[in-house]
Formats: sequence, C-alpha cells, structure tokens
Amino acid sequence: MAETREEETVSAEASGFSDLSDSEFLEFLDLEDAQESNALVNMPGPSSESLGKDDKPISLQNWKTGLDILSPMERFHLKYLYVTDLATQNWCELQTAYGKELPGFLAPEKAAVLDTGASIHLARELELHDLVTVPVTTKEDAWAIKFLNILLMIPALQSEGHIREFPVFGEVEGVLLVGVIDELHYTAKGELELVELKTRRRPMLPLEAQKKKDCFQVSLYKYIFDAMVQGKVTPASLIHHTKLCPEKPLGPSVLRHAQEGGFSVKSLGDLMELVFLSLTLSDLPVIDILKIEYIHQETATVLGTEIVAFEEKEVRAKVQHYMAYWMGHREPQGVDVEEAWKCRTCTYADICEWRKGSGVLSSTLGPQAKKAK
Repeated sequence: MAETREEETVSAEASGFSDLSDSEFLEFLDLEDAQESNALVNMPGPSSESLGKDDKPISLQNWKTGLDILSPMERFHLKYLYVTDLATQNWCELQTAYGKELPGFLAPEKAAVLDTGASIHLARELELHDLVTVPVTTKEDAWAIKFLNILLMIPALQSEGHIREFPVFGEVEGVLLVGVIDELHYTAKGELELVELKTRRRPMLPLEAQKKKDCFQVSLYKYIFDAMVQGKVTPASLIHHTKLCPEKPLGPSVLRHAQEGGFSVKSLGDLMELVFLSLTLSDLPVIDILKIEYIHQETATVLGTEIVAFEEKEVRAKVQHYMAYWMGHREPQGVDVEEAWKCRTCTYADICEWRKGSGVLSSTLGPQAKKAK
C-alpha cells in the first residue's frame, strides 16, 4: 500500500476563518431529545427579566436609529456571513437573530456536544495532514493563511485524490458567504464527491427537519465551490466585502510559512493572484456528488448516509429569502405551528416574541422592513 504523503496546512481556528461545519447543537432541538431531556428543557434560559451590565433588563433592542433603520448586516457590523448562518435560518430564523443579538447564552451541554464534534473533525483532518499554528496580527494575515491552505490543497486533491477542511467563499445575492467543506475526494469513477460529517450524541439518525437543514448546507457548499472553480468569484468582490488591503505586507510568521510552502510572495495581493489562477487553471471540476455522513459520537459508528440531490433553482430561492432578512428587507420569522416542538429546548424560548405572540412578531423585537431597492 502506497504511503500517504502528509501536507502541512494551517488551522482554520488560527486564521479567523473557521466555520461551524458541524452543527451538533441543533441535535438538542430534535423531538426525541426534547421528549427525553426534561431536565434540560426546564433549565432557565435568558429572559426578559435578566439583567445586563447596566442593571437593565436584557431584551432585543429596536433596530431603529433615528429615521434610518439598520439591516442586521449593518447592526451587527457583519462583512460576510457563514454558510452555517443560512443553514441555521433553515431551522429557525428567529433563533439565528437572537443568537446574534444575545451571544453568550450557549448552554454547557450544547457546548460539550460542539466540542466533541470538533474533536472528531480534528481527528479526521489529522489523518491526512499536520496542522501548524501560525500567529496572525491582521485580517490580511488571517486571510493569507486560508489562501495558503487552498494553494496547498488543490494539488493535494489532484494528486492524492482526497482533502479535508477546504475553505470556500463567494458572493451570493450581494452578500459574501464563507465556509469550510469537511471533505472532498474523487470516487472510483472519477467523480468529485463532497462529504459532510455530522456527529450524533444519540445512536440514531436525525429528524427530517435536521436533515433538511444539512442538505441545504451542503448544497450551498457546492454552489460556492462550483462558482470558485468556474471563475465566477473575483478578487474585486472579495476585497469589496472584506475591506482587505491587498497591498499590505504580510506578517513575518505568514511570510515564513509561505516560503516554507514554496511561495515567493510579499503581500496579500500576491497570494490572491496565485489562488485565483490556481482555482481556474488547475482543471478542478465542479462537485458531482453531495453526501452527508451521520456518525455516533461515542462509538464512531456510521449511523447512515444521505445522498443529496442538488436543485440550483430551489437553493437560489431559499438564499434570496434568507438574504432578505440580513439585508433588512423583512423581519425575522419564527417556526410554523407544526414545528413548534423545536421551541422546547431553544435557549431563547423564554423571551421569544414569536412564541409569545403565537406566530406574530412583536414590535419590541423586529424593525419595520426596509423596502427593497
């Protein structure tokens, strides 16, 4: 058996470009978990009576500023969104909004699930390559690390046929989306397959609502990756959204790592030029197969796999709907009555205006929608 050549890549965590590619915390929202975890359901979460630093009740602030109304992108000072931001909207958009407005309420039990999932992802990644932590001091350095990873991974995929934790980015409906693909490999038939790893706390497959979210997530990964290799993602768009300075010299640690990888560069712009050339000239194909793999955390047993049919028209329609919220063209929406069971273990159930209003958003939460231009 041929020995696998190890490639050194840099930890996404160190680069500031990480993405929650494994959203195990939603497992707590499954109906089975809600029925079984009564103690967790009854735990107090944030409420309208909780006190903030100024001893005033914590609540979602009105998004009006004078006569102007800030969009969520403006309000939360977001330059881009993660793929998982849109995927969690598929579960409950209002939960996503509360998470941005009231961060820090993640229950210890949910944090533990995320930590376990991250550990399994890391173990798989280390099977293919080493991780090297490179200190960064600027956002240009952080993005440079991701570009270096891409430059190392493209030839590795073409020669070895298998890579993990591949960064993706691209403009979708006027907003920059970024994410990290768990795994890419070529099948025996030469097809490029994407595999998304989802770990499960309990040895059972998720509900259809969870699968629906996961399917949308991998479809978004394909949509962005395909655009990258087809030359549809441009440096100008990336710079516009991130406000990066391509002329800025790279830090000494990043320069040293680049040189060790065989890249003679001085600035972020140098790296960007190499990355976009490599993406379009390396003959990378579009993704042919989308697969989700569900694994039991404790035993590492594969519980099942899901092959996802990519429907571009449906994906674009969903993205347009979700982006309308982020751009401030409509208010956030909660779940339908048929899916109210999701609220049973939601961290924000006690303060949810949608829940209190039986599916109507209170004026204390949402702004008047911006008119689409």
